Amino acid sequence: MILTKDSFGEDFIWGVSTAAYQIEGAHDIHGKGLSIWDTFVKKKNKIFKNQHGDIACDFYNRYIADLHLMHSLNIRNYRFSIAWSRILPQGTGEANPSGIDFYNKLIDLSLELGITPWITLYHWDLPHALEQRGGWINREVTDWFADYVALCVKHFGDRVKNWMVLNEPAVFSAAGYFFGVHAPGKKGIDYFLAAAHHASLAQAKGARIIKSLQPDSTVGTTFSCSHIEPFTGREKDILAAKKADVLLNRFFIEPLLGMGYPTDEIKILRRIEKYIKHNDENELKFDMDFIGVQNYTREIIRHSLFVPYLRAKIVSAKSRKVELTAMNWEVFPESMYHVLKKFSAYPNIPPLIVTENGAAFPDEVVNNQVDDPKRVQYLQSTIAQVLRAKQEGVQVNGYFAWTFLDNFEWAEGYHPRFGLVYVDFETQQRIVKSSGHWYADLLKEKI
Repeated sequence: MILTKDSFGEDFIWGVSTAAYQIEGAHDIHGKGLSIWDTFVKKKNKIFKNQHGDIACDFYNRYIADLHLMHSLNIRNYRFSIAWSRILPQGTGEANPSGIDFYNKLIDLSLELGITPWITLYHWDLPHALEQRGGWINREVTDWFADYVALCVKHFGDRVKNWMVLNEPAVFSAAGYFFGVHAPGKKGIDYFLAAAHHASLAQAKGARIIKSLQPDSTVGTTFSCSHIEPFTGREKDILAAKKADVLLNRFFIEPLLGMGYPTDEIKILRRIEKYIKHNDENELKFDMDFIGVQNYTREIIRHSLFVPYLRAKIVSAKSRKVELTAMNWEVFPESMYHVLKKFSAYPNIPPLIVTENGAAFPDEVVNNQVDDPKRVQYLQSTIAQVLRAKQEGVQVNGYFAWTFLDNFEWAEGYHPRFGLVYVDFETQQRIVKSSGHWYADLLKEKI
């Protein structure tokens, strides 16, 4: 199939996504407070080679050149996040004028270049001062978040109309509060359940605030999704796959849609009830204008006696001898089609937007060029699966590539490169990869 922009229709939204901590750097200047990632990266052996995001892509100082580069690649929608601690150094209280000024300049230049800003309000970097007060485990976080959201809408809402409330609550609550591999590094089922419930409440509360302050805005939130398949047709593996589906796909979308938490398949999840107060089930619900779907691969699941609570485990892609990305994820573009079909099958689901998708491969600079045919192939194949779903009636209205620049990839450090643009982290030189040129060509206005 020859992929063309026209096949998706005139109103389809094409863009790129980034996140504040992963690209901005400038971690402690101009009044910015510490975030949980600023402190987590300083703990020994938490991050690949003890790397950190103190400088990252230095986007804070280089945003002018980077936005011009984005414009030259025909990218007209830019999803970025606001660093909560840059505009509220203590998480609450006095706002930092320098932080607000930075995002004002970023928004203004985007608009000047014809690039529409899409703001993610929370992309994992909770202010450290709030973590010291319990972070996402403390129910008060929903109020702190509400005040922060109102501040953002007040300062940026005259020019920004597209908002994403949370980025992947399943990941930041599980990786940060259950497995401890992401900031703030806590471990335990009760930490996870408290963080999950408070994130779900904050998600709906944040959306209500945006709509009350700016009724004409477009508001959504984003979920990580994986296509799940059982390892065999055995009943135990099928049941294990259903349990994995609850955690990886259903646990955060269903309360938002008014269906409550799916706890039937995994009894331990019923412990979330101790964090649920009167009227919370209504507070969890909100009619979003869109749902952001973020998919990278599929997971094959088998029964395992040795995994507590779940009795299920992922069969690694490496052991299955399939094609892998630098993250050891299976290259399986069809996964995108399946998750779009799955999410679109919910009753009352709003339109979907693919708010992240991409692949990390080892990239090499040769003669000041980066040829990345595997990434080009991955993007072509996955975007073709978005079109397949759309042609079958799925209301999918946009696609944002992850990511614009190679960046700090959380616990994996700088090793996996997802960018359409190569970054030399020693010199901060940018080189547009073959995939960036391919995407620019796809998005080119044909005359």
